[in-house]
Amino acid sequence: MKILFTGASSFTGFWFVKALVASGHELVCPLTREVADYAGIRRQRIELLKPLCQLVPHAPFGSDQFLQSLGSNHFDLLCHHAADVTNYKSPDFDAAAALNNNTHHLPAVLAALPGLKGVVLTGTYFEADEGTGDKPLRTFSPYSLSKTLTYGVFRTQCRDAGLPLGKFVIPNPFGPYEDPRFTAFLMKSWREGKLVEVKTPEYVRDNIHVDLLAAVYTQFTLKVAAGGQPFWKINPSGYAEKQGEFAHRVAREVRARNRWNCDLKLGRQEDFSEPLNRTNTDPAAPMVPEWNEARAWDNFVEAATPA
Repeated sequence: MKILFTGASSFTGFWFVKALVASGHELVCPLTREVADYAGIRRQRIELLKPLCQLVPHAPFGSDQFLQSLGSNHFDLLCHHAADVTNYKSPDFDAAAALNNNTHHLPAVLAALPGLKGVVLTGTYFEADEGTGDKPLRTFSPYSLSKTLTYGVFRTQCRDAGLPLGKFVIPNPFGPYEDPRFTAFLMKSWREGKLVEVKTPEYVRDNIHVDLLAAVYTQFTLKVAAGGQPFWKINPSGYAEKQGEFAHRVAREVRARNRWNCDLKLGRQEDFSEPLNRTNTDPAAPMVPEWNEARAWDNFVEAATPA
């Protein structure tokens, strides 16, 4: 297929693009900024993507530049993975502004893509009524509210346009080229010989190898493009367990592959501002029988270990 894919510079977007290209698809990937404006790990991911796909700089979703970049191309699928994540952890995150950026000129975008077989929208299990766990399944934050609202707009607009919509709901991905989040923090600390204290060990969350998530995503795009029904949804799940248990899992896998001590301490959790339990619902590994868990851990540790 020829796929219009937004959000390629993100951690999961990078891996989704790699998996789709490896499966034989041709990708055009609009970026929100000029390549030179990206820095750090995001710039590194973009440089690695240059030989794999057509990058279109400075073309935010729905902008004039975005619409002009479509040209006379015929696309089979729109994969909208991009989202406004500026200061996404802040309680002051502007959900309304993010919704506008995520859905900007959506009817015009869909109208400019004749022959489209479907749309795949990336969601998160932090949205309202996603995954499973403590009831009610509320939003975690203003950012997750923006994702919930974005989904509502996409479902309405795709229905009105007669296009199948697939919602791909991601949990917590981890792996090579990730942003500085939980597992990256663990690996950086252990690489420096530091003791890591996990301050929220009681939260039950869902962490998944990013290469497994990308393989499931690739399968899902084929299902949406094949049609047959107006709406598809999948909630791929990896390691659904307490964050303290997951930290011990990572420590075991790392110790088995190098000589780091991986010292770990589970703190007494005092912050329960988020729901205690939220996980996804569809075990991912059985969907991809050829996926090798041990090899995924090998790659994870190798990427974080200095040569």
